Amino acid sequence: MDIVTPAVGQIFWGAIVFLILLFLLAKFAWKPILSAVNERENTIKESLDLADKTKQEMVALQAQNENLLKEARAERDSMIKDAKETASKMVADAKGKAKEEAEKVMISAREAINSEKAAAITELKTQVAGFSIEIAEKLVRGELSAADKQKALADKLAADINMN
Repeated sequence: MDIVTPAVGQIFWGAIVFLILLFLLAKFAWKPILSAVNERENTIKESLDLADKTKQEMVALQAQNENLLKEARAERDSMIKDAKETASKMVADAKGKAKEEAEKVMISAREAINSEKAAAITELKTQVAGFSIEIAEKLVRGELSAADKQKALADKLAADINMN
């Protein structure tokens, strides 16, 4: 049991060493350790405060970003709506102009057809008249080839003139 039970001298010297160590720690190490711990506590507290402040700023920025995004979407939708209206108006205008142009072309074509038709009819009449004159001339030449037939025709024409 000697090993487990300390001797009185050992307790005395252990206590003196402990008191010297306690004195040295209190004199030289205790204040720097406490100031370092306090400084670390302050740094951690400031970091937590800064983190809370940053978190609040992030929440505010996120809300602001959401508002800006909503505004941008609304503006985009408005621009798309305006573009669609403008496009449909342009298409309608183009269709109207194309229809007007088509009608003008149709009217012009009808006029050209009527003009060509009238010219063809006039030319046909001229040719028919020419053919009729040629036929009549050939008939008259055939009829008037003899002198007595010429005299009979002249007498008949003179009688017609006298009656009128």
